[in-house]
Amino acid sequence: MKILVLGGYGLIGLSITKALLAAGHEVTGLGRSVRKGEAAVPDVTWIGRDLSHMTEAEDWTHVLAGMDVVVNAAGVLQDGMNDHVMAVQRDAVRALTAACEPAGVRQIIQISAPGVSESSDTVFYRSKAEGDAAVKASGLDWVIFRPGLVLSPQAYGGTSLLRQLAAVPLVQPVMLADADIRTVHVKDVAKAVVRAVEDRLTGVDADLLSSEPTRLEDLILAIRAWLGFAPPKAVIRAPLFLGALTARLGDLAGWLGWRPALRTTSLKVLGKGVTGNAQQWPVRNLADTLSALPSTVQERTYARTALLYPFLLLILSAFWIVSGLIGWGQQSAAMAVFGPEMPAATGKALVLGGSVADIVIGAALLVRPFTRPAALAAVLVSLAYLAGSAILAPHLWADPLGPMVKVFPAIALSLTVWTLTEAR
Repeated sequence: MKILVLGGYGLIGLSITKALLAAGHEVTGLGRSVRKGEAAVPDVTWIGRDLSHMTEAEDWTHVLAGMDVVVNAAGVLQDGMNDHVMAVQRDAVRALTAACEPAGVRQIIQISAPGVSESSDTVFYRSKAEGDAAVKASGLDWVIFRPGLVLSPQAYGGTSLLRQLAAVPLVQPVMLADADIRTVHVKDVAKAVVRAVEDRLTGVDADLLSSEPTRLEDLILAIRAWLGFAPPKAVIRAPLFLGALTARLGDLAGWLGWRPALRTTSLKVLGKGVTGNAQQWPVRNLADTLSALPSTVQERTYARTALLYPFLLLILSAFWIVSGLIGWGQQSAAMAVFGPEMPAATGKALVLGGSVADIVIGAALLVRPFTRPAALAAVLVSLAYLAGSAILAPHLWADPLGPMVKVFPAIALSLTVWTLTEAR
C-alpha cells in the first residue's frame, strides 16, 4: 500500500517508516527537511512541509494524492520559536482528516499519548485530545495508539533527558522520584502500526506501555545500569522548585530555538505519571526493552556529552559577552595596550569594534539558528586577535598572566560547541 508518514524521521516516525518499508509498503515521508529525511532513510520519497502551515484542507490535496493510509507520528511538546502546538496537533490534524476522504485515503493511524484530555491544564494534552477527536470523527478507518515513554536507540526528548540524568557522576539526582512511568520500545510502536495497516484495523484506541509499575527513580537507575555507569554513591532527591526553575529556563530556551526535554509541560506530564491500560495491546517490559537496546561506548559518550553541552555553551557565551563588556567599560586601559604609537582614534575604534563583536558573538551563541555560525565566528575572531596582537602588541605574548595563550582553549571550546551543535 501507499502510505504517508507524517514526522517520518522523528523519534517514533523513523522507526515506523523503516518498519513499513521493510514490510514491503510504498512509503512517503513528510517532515520539515527533505535533506534530513533522505539522510535518515534514502529509500523513501520525502516531502518537505511544516505542519503548522498546513491548517486548511486544500493544503493537503497534493500531499495526499494516491495515498491509501496516513500515519501521523508528528508532535510538538511545547510552543517555541519554530513550534506551534495547537497548529501541529489540532489544526493540521483537522485539516488532514477533512482532506483524506476526498483524496481516497482509507485509513488514518494517529500516534497520540496516554491520558490526554480536552480539559487538561497542558496545551500538549489538550491539542492531542482535540486532534484525536477529529480522527475519530473523520469517517475513515481509524486507529489511535498511545505510547508511554518511548525508549529507542536514538536519543531525543525524554529518552535523552533520562540518559543525561543517568550519566551524572558519583551521585544520582532525581525529581518526582515516585512518579509511575510506563515505557515502550519504539519498535513495539512500529510493529503495532504495521499490524494496524496490514490487518486493516479500525476503531482501535490502545495504550502502548509496559504492564509493571516503574518509579521514575528506579527507571533512571535502570538506565544508569544499562549504560554501564557505576552505581551512584547516593541518590539525591532534588526539590520540585528546582525542577520548576530549570523547566522555566527550558521554556526560555525554547523561544531561542532550542528543544530541551525538561520544560514546564514535561514536568507536569511526569508529575501526573505516564500510565494507562497496558492490557489493551501488550508490549515488552522495561527489562526486555533495555536488553534489546544497544549499550556501548557510543551511548555512554553521548550521555555525558549531552549532559555537559549546556554548560559548555553557557560558559562560551558568557566568556564572549563578559569580554566585550569589560573592553567597553575599560576603554582607556584597553587602548593603552597598543602603546603611544597608535593614534587614539584608531585605538578606540579597535577597542569598541572588538567589544561589540565579542558581545554579538556571545549573544548569538544562545540563539539556536545562529549557534554554529557564531561558534565559527568565535574561532575566526580569536585567530584575528592572535594575529593582531602579534603585530600591534607583541608584548602581550610575554605577559605573566598569559592572555594570548588563553585564547587557544577558547578556540578549542568554540570548535567543540560548533561540532556538537547538530540537529537531531
